[in-house]
Amino acid sequence: MPAPPRAWQRMLSGRRLDLLDPTPMDIEIEDIAHGLSFVARWNGQTFGEYAYSVAEHSVLVEQLFSNIHPDAPTKWKLAALLHDAPEYVIGDMISPVKAAVGPGYAELDDRLTAAIHIRFGLPAAIPVKIKKQIKKADKLSAWLEATQIAGFSVAESDKFFGAPGDAKLPQTLTPRPPMEVKAAFLARFTELSKML
Repeated sequence: MPAPPRAWQRMLSGRRLDLLDPTPMDIEIEDIAHGLSFVARWNGQTFGEYAYSVAEHSVLVEQLFSNIHPDAPTKWKLAALLHDAPEYVIGDMISPVKAAVGPGYAELDDRLTAAIHIRFGLPAAIPVKIKKQIKKADKLSAWLEATQIAGFSVAESDKFFGAPGDAKLPQTLTPRPPMEVKAAFLARFTELSKML
């Protein structure tokens, strides 16, 4: 009988993360920050000298969440920063691809999310109310990204991601080099962790 296919990923930290049965002990924030800094949003279809990374998106989502909910407990701000953390090993799939792949992707994402949350002192599953608040910030980020760097018109962005209304939004998005974004992600993670 042939050996089963390898289901683990070796990280730069030396950890081996089993994708089918991830454990919190095999998760390091440096691996997450590094991986997310090199994963392109929008399948790389963005304007600029650099791809717009999931790490940059994650920092923006946390900023938007914190602007909308300034009194939110720090743990939920950290959850917002880590909302796409599993993508450091499974990559970022645009919504149409996720729909085509089916429920298997969501199950893998959920297992990784639970392990990541436990590793950093969050509940394995985020309360539905908080998850919806983070999703709202995520959609605001998608609207900004779509209109500023992904070539969508405002009308298209309003249709697919919802109009931002009177939300306080950053002026301009400019994709940055991966190592700069990694540093920004780690700095915000450290800042939030110290406040827990």
